[in-house]
Amino acid sequence: MAQIQIWHNPRCSKSRQALSLLDENGVEKEVIKYLETNPSKEQISKVLAMLGFSSAREMMRTKEDIYKELDLKNETDETKLIEAMAEHPKLIERPIIIKAEKAIIARPPERVIEFLKA
Repeated sequence: MAQIQIWHNPRCSKSRQALSLLDENGVEKEVIKYLETNPSKEQISKVLAMLGFSSAREMMRTKEDIYKELDLKNETDETKLIEAMAEHPKLIERPIIIKAEKAIIARPPERVIEFLKA
């Protein structure tokens, strides 16, 4: 496995920019197209812990239509929020960069450079 993983959505400009920054810095990476291979609830939970977030909602794209359709704004059960991301990976904020046991959401993409140095 590569030292760095990126949960990547090729249709997202921020995700493409983060991937370009990894390429420009010669970083060996594993590109995970998470919309094609849905992460499991366990993988999402692990990344959530790596991000250091206290709530799954911090890892969610709250402006997505599916967020509103599922009425996740009113959901208080963390397990259900994680299940929603596993079933609808479009809800996962991107791009996520993982290195060892730490992760960041690379927004803005320049955060990748700081993360690589840490």
